[in-house]
Formats: sequence, C-alpha cells, structure tokens
Amino acid sequence: MLKDYWLYIVLALLIIVPLAIYAGMLMSRLKKQTAAQAIAEQEKQASLKQHDTKILKSVVIIVRAMKEEQCDLSEGCWRLSVLLDSLKLSSELESLFPSVYQLYNAIKHMPILEERKKLAKQERMKLDFERMKLEATLKPKIQQDVNELHQYANERLSVISV
Repeated sequence: MLKDYWLYIVLALLIIVPLAIYAGMLMSRLKKQTAAQAIAEQEKQASLKQHDTKILKSVVIIVRAMKEEQCDLSEGCWRLSVLLDSLKLSSELESLFPSVYQLYNAIKHMPILEERKKLAKQERMKLDFERMKLEATLKPKIQQDVNELHQYANERLSVISV
C-alpha cells in the first residue's frame, strides 16, 4: 500500500514537473514579448512626436509668413491644410480652424505650377478673380484662425517637447 502511494507521487511528479517547467518557459516568453511591445510602442510614440514637431514648426513658419503678409492667404491656407492633415497626434483640426480649410477646399481644384501655365490667359484670370474674391470674403476669419493656429501650434510644440 505504501508502495502504491510512492508510485502515485512519482507519477504525479513526472507529470507536474514538466508542466511547471513548460509554464515557466511560457511565462518567460510572455514577459519578453510584453517588454518588446512596450519598447516598440515607446519608439512609435517618439517617432510620431518627432514627425509632429517637424510639422508644427513648419506650421509656425507659415503662420508667421501669413501674418507678415509674406505669403498670400491662398498659398498659406493650402500649405497649412496639407500640413495639419498630416499631423499624427492631433485630430479634428478642421473644426478648430474652419476658415483655413474653407479656403483650401474652395481652391484645391485650381491647377498649380505647370498645369496652371498650360491654361489660357483668360482662364487663369478667371481663376485668379475667383480666388481673390474668396480671399477677400474670408480674410478676417482666416486672420483669426491664423492667430489661433499660431497659439495652438506653439502650445502643441511645448506639450510634445515635454
């Protein structure tokens, strides 16, 4: 009878010990995998911060140029809209700066660079007139958006750099 108990204990150990070793190996793998995922997430966030910092610095430059009238409203709104849409850590910017996006959406169909040069002079003048009317109509609201965008970009830069 005592031999039977020893036999059961030995059999139990033969089953439990390998299972315990296997469980330990799985736990070790899980710990390594979790650590690797945490590092990957940190690297991703750092990369996104670096990207957004570069974009926001460009936004500040364009906003300053628009405020100093070194860049016309259409070009500035076009550039700002494209830059703001490429931000990774911010969203809903179209609702924060509606006039910038409104002008961009109104002129984005207009040809630029080589395509514009291919147009007849009358067609270019017609598009320029349309663009200038839009700029004149939206100028006060765009200037307000530009001021707010300047503040927003500087605040985001200070938050990201922390």
